[in-house]
Amino acid sequence: MQRPLRVVILGGGTAGWMTAVALVRVLKPHQCAVQLIESDDIGTVGVGEATLPQMRDFNAMVGILESEMMRRTNATFKLGIEFRDWGFLGSDYHHPFGAHGKPIGGVAFHHQWTRARLAGHDSDIGEYSYAIAAARRNRFDFPAEDHQAVNSTYNFAYHFDAGLYARYLREVAEGRGLRRIEGKVRDVGLNPQTGDITELRLESGETVEGDLFIDCSGFRGMLIGQTLNSPFEDWTRWLPCDRALAVPTERSKDFTPYTRSTALEAGWQWRIPLQHRTGNGYVYSSAFISDDEAATRLMGNLDGMPLADPKPIRFRSGRRTASWTRNCIAIGLASGFLEPLESTSIYLTQVAVQALIQLFPDRAIDPALAREFNRRVDNEYDRVRDFLILHYHLNRRDDAEIWRHCREMEIPDSLAETLALFAHRGHIPQYKDGLFSPPSWLSVLVGQGLSPSGYHPLADAVSLEDALEEMRWWRDQVSDRVERMPSHAEVVADYCGGAEPLRAQA
Repeated sequence: MQRPLRVVILGGGTAGWMTAVALVRVLKPHQCAVQLIESDDIGTVGVGEATLPQMRDFNAMVGILESEMMRRTNATFKLGIEFRDWGFLGSDYHHPFGAHGKPIGGVAFHHQWTRARLAGHDSDIGEYSYAIAAARRNRFDFPAEDHQAVNSTYNFAYHFDAGLYARYLREVAEGRGLRRIEGKVRDVGLNPQTGDITELRLESGETVEGDLFIDCSGFRGMLIGQTLNSPFEDWTRWLPCDRALAVPTERSKDFTPYTRSTALEAGWQWRIPLQHRTGNGYVYSSAFISDDEAATRLMGNLDGMPLADPKPIRFRSGRRTASWTRNCIAIGLASGFLEPLESTSIYLTQVAVQALIQLFPDRAIDPALAREFNRRVDNEYDRVRDFLILHYHLNRRDDAEIWRHCREMEIPDSLAETLALFAHRGHIPQYKDGLFSPPSWLSVLVGQGLSPSGYHPLADAVSLEDALEEMRWWRDQVSDRVERMPSHAEVVADYCGGAEPLRAQA
């Protein structure tokens, strides 16, 4: 029988251990033998604490029990993201994990909402979203299983400690037979004929041979970048932020079931509530503010006692032009990085892992598999890129240079087309795969201040009076049901209680 494919993962952290646990869970021992190399002396970025609802699918795929994972990682629930001061100073809107209203007259709800607004019946579109209504009241409950129910029209994700999540996945993976090797790589062996990686030589003197190498070494990209020289496409011209400061604080009394993003003078500040603390950070552009000024701004903007000094992080927005190069696949930060404005970092790791499993090679590394993998990964990065640029470009702020710069900069043609179609008649792109869904685009486009000048003509198939009555009924149903929901704090205490959580390492 043919021996299993030898897979060597370089690097732990969230990306490394997500890859490891998925491979040992989904693939059979005769298909692959997985080893992971990491060093306790090499730190991880470890500030990615907010996720998207797709994270639930990953946990289910690898056989993780949600309540246990939440207990072990001090997790809380997330219904979406609140954006403060993004469109203009004083603005406030939510990007929910769920729909706004329901279709009326055979067209999406927002067409009837636009029709009503143009007729003089203005209203807050957030009042028709179950996720937004619950988030604004700090309420949470699990969605109804009856898909006809008003309270089935939303989804949820998690806030968690990414370091604890990686440790938890390590326990699961090692419990399923994965071999972890402690050590640092000294140099990399290459096949002189093909240029493929053949082995990793550790400082300890051990040599680890493999057939397929997964680079999860973070921003260093030790294999994909330093060894194989896979080019990196820089997107700083569209996403100017290149640094971040992260600091934890004591748990705040404002225990929100959502992430908060507040636009500042040179970037934005995040706030993420966990069970045991609150995560905070300032993502900024060094072209518009100094590091010292950014630290002063962040520390003066906290709503709790800081538990550590700010941790600095430097990055470039962009991606590898070929995340699968030769017999090496980059996953996580080694593949690319987009600032965590929409909590997409772990999602991009997840889709790369899932694509790897679907396209898993046999003995020979088929170039066709690599091309398809790269196509899928590139498509995901490009769509997330456009969505992030939207937040920066579509603004009416005039109080700081970064906002004027982003408003006036050229944007990708794909995003320009999306903006033009929505402004004309409320058209929103609908993708078969990947991010983002129409409710996501709708919330940001409207929240940032772009109102359609028209709507789909099929909306006129019902009378305006009937459409308004349907809209009022839905809004009242949402408000009534949300008022009967328990608080976010109550659900977390009940659902995640009963087990001692892991403690974050200093």
